[in-house]
Amino acid sequence: MKKTAYQPINCHFYDELELLAIRKKECEIIYQDGTGTSQTIHSKIVDFIIEEKVEYMILGNGEKIRLDYLISVDGIKLEGFSC
Repeated sequence: MKKTAYQPINCHFYDELELLAIRKKECEIIYQDGTGTSQTIHSKIVDFIIEEKVEYMILGNGEKIRLDYLISVDGIKLEGFSC
């Protein structure tokens, strides 16, 4: 999958991610990887960073995932949120 322009995620979904990080809850995270393939992992969210105008979440295992590549986190689907 070629890198696409970053699409900011819904602020309410971002708030849900922050709550999960604060609670240090291990979550099921489903996202698209760099090839567009759906991946599922289980990890805690430990931080959020911005690099070159792209937002990422950092997981307990050190993995970094672009927020606009997320499909769902802890059963909460990104597509279900609207501004």
